[in-house]
Amino acid sequence: MKLRRSERMVVISNYLINNPYKLTSLNTFATKYEAAKSSISEDIAIIKRAFENSGIGQIETVTGASGGVIFTPGISKEEAVQIANDLCERLSENNRILPGGYIYLSDLLSTPSILQNIGRIIANAFKGEKIDAVMTVATKGVPLANAVANILNVPFVIVRRDLKITEGSTVSVNYASASSDRIEKMFLSKRSLKPNSRVLIVDDFLKGGGTITGMKSLLTEFDSTLVGVAVFAENAQEERDHMQYKSLLKVSEIDVKNNKVVVEVGNIFEE
Repeated sequence: MKLRRSERMVVISNYLINNPYKLTSLNTFATKYEAAKSSISEDIAIIKRAFENSGIGQIETVTGASGGVIFTPGISKEEAVQIANDLCERLSENNRILPGGYIYLSDLLSTPSILQNIGRIIANAFKGEKIDAVMTVATKGVPLANAVANILNVPFVIVRRDLKITEGSTVSVNYASASSDRIEKMFLSKRSLKPNSRVLIVDDFLKGGGTITGMKSLLTEFDSTLVGVAVFAENAQEERDHMQYKSLLKVSEIDVKNNKVVVEVGNIFEE
């Protein structure tokens, strides 16, 4: 398929954005678009500058016989903070308080554009890490984990609180649920996570941290490594001893009596 340079740069840019963290040889583009390898190199150099100047991400060139280019998505701090501030305003609406000190999030975490932006911010916070999979617990965290996994171009695995016959054989652990104040059980299919994986845990709302602790225990059962924990929002009024995590938003006050919620930007932007 013979294309003019301007057309070729558009389709190459689109390919890279839709195939993040994937090494693609210059010969692949040269053959597909019937262009010299040197011309493709010039195209990539122009796209690289445009992507970096616009905060879209970085393009790395790998030399050698098996080399090529890899696109790593990114987002500028200014854009990320603006997105977080907008979400703070929406989460501060006085009709979001639910029984038990929870906040209604479903409308935000079911909007594709919002999920994509959250996924970009979380993925960018861990872009220096090698991540093999994203883990979450059913059901509220699934869309968010899917969004992050899409940006990282890795699978995501779903931990369940009840047995599903379609999951096959499973591994289970007990954990202390902060919401119910009792010991509960969570399950993960043996086929869903390869041993020795490097895993990013993603969840929608962090309260006491019992669910996160349970997922960490599951990683031990799979001989896998925890890369980090990221949550959309945390309840800052809850105590969590020695738990390391990154939050996009921080709910610093939930006043049920006066139907008031105070939301701030989370620690994901801290250096």
